[in-house]
Amino acid sequence: QVQLVESGGGLVQAGDSLRLSCAGSGLRFLPTGWFRQAPGKEREFVSVINWNDDITDYAESVKGRFTISRDRVTNTVYLQMNSLKPEDTADYYCAADSRTPWSLPVSSDRYDYWGQGTQVTVST
Repeated sequence: QVQLVESGGGLVQAGDSLRLSCAGSGLRFLPTGWFRQAPGKEREFVSVINWNDDITDYAESVKGRFTISRDRVTNTVYLQMNSLKPEDTADYYCAADSRTPWSLPVSSDRYDYWGQGTQVTVST
């Protein structure tokens, strides 16, 4: 069983930075992704890190601005978000894939564990 808890969201201005955290028991060797859902929109892929932390992937909209990383000591996956834009406003969720741990999934239906979400609001 994997339990995920996100934190780090908040209200910031455009151009600012935030670092989201996803803490989870059992997260150490699982592919872990970040997704976001804006009001009235579908949940979308943001980033993923593989089980060995040597492969990552990002949505085109965040490439060059967001960085995903993992701390194996604390079982925490981070999403560093720089140069935030108003269009980054959303609820952000982390997720873990325990069924295909060798993969790098970008589709939300590949993940079987989800956190409760943390809200990010970027003002102009």
